[in-house]
Amino acid sequence: MARDYYDILGLSKSASDSEIKSSYRKLAMKYHPDRNPGDKKAEDKFREITESYEILKDPQKKAAYDQYGHAAFSQGSGAGAGGGFSGFSGGGFSDIFEDMFGMGGDQGRRSASTGSDLRYDLSVSLEQAFSGDQVEISLTVPAKCESCNGSGANKGSQPKQCSQCGGHGKVRAQQGFFTIERTCASCSGVGEIIGDPCRPCKGQGRVNKSKKLSVNVPSGVDNGTRIRLSGEGEAGARGSAPGDLYIFIDIKDHSIFQRDGKDTFIEVPVSLIDAVLGNSIQVPCVDGSKAKMNLTSGTQSGTRLRMKGKGMPGYVVVLEEINMYKLT
Repeated sequence: MARDYYDILGLSKSASDSEIKSSYRKLAMKYHPDRNPGDKKAEDKFREITESYEILKDPQKKAAYDQYGHAAFSQGSGAGAGGGFSGFSGGGFSDIFEDMFGMGGDQGRRSASTGSDLRYDLSVSLEQAFSGDQVEISLTVPAKCESCNGSGANKGSQPKQCSQCGGHGKVRAQQGFFTIERTCASCSGVGEIIGDPCRPCKGQGRVNKSKKLSVNVPSGVDNGTRIRLSGEGEAGARGSAPGDLYIFIDIKDHSIFQRDGKDTFIEVPVSLIDAVLGNSIQVPCVDGSKAKMNLTSGTQSGTRLRMKGKGMPGYVVVLEEINMYKLT
């Protein structure tokens, strides 16, 4: 038996929109596949969390679930609403619910053919994350076919109305007490059939193309930060709107600095005489400079000291450990 979506997110049925969003973010960060490589249980948990959130974040889907439970989605729902962050496709549950609640017609046809959102994982150094940077990336994405201008048809030819759906892009089916409209399989929801398809794109209206984009990495960015590039995702079918491209930031490990949330840590070797006398030492900073640190007389190995304003922008740097070495 399917688990209750509210229970999966650790919420009650009276939870507000902000509580639903907050709970999802915390659980998604904890069980994200990138943070649990090779952990099948974490992957299944993440998919379960995402499916729950996809239902509860939408007022219409949530209303249907509150009234009918899982029975509202048990017919024709396919594999569920989850599936990770590698793609953000605009089909599945979205199409079913738009039709169930009177959002079909031309609007449904346009949304069905809109290009999918895409993901790009961008690794940056700690120094880039500290100061901010503009990074150029190269990727290959489905783009509008120039030969047919995205229509999918050869020049001089015209698409024909789909006989299966009568040009609506949807077909209707009765399932239990629901009448559900599904995307037409013959025309993929477009409502038209290409009789003389464009040869370069084979009637799809899009072809794979390589392109370069410039990504602005904000100063102080952290692991898991998501940057959205509007309209840079997959081109929509037959000239419809493209999706978005989401850049996920991953900060590379550093040779001497370690970052944990708001804090940056560094281990600094200190001579015994400097520690005993409380002399000043020079501490490396993320930006490549060095800062003066005054030790307290009798500082012990393992002492943690704090330097305000020398860590990531808006944060502090903590001296993880004072390692003293003997005089020779």
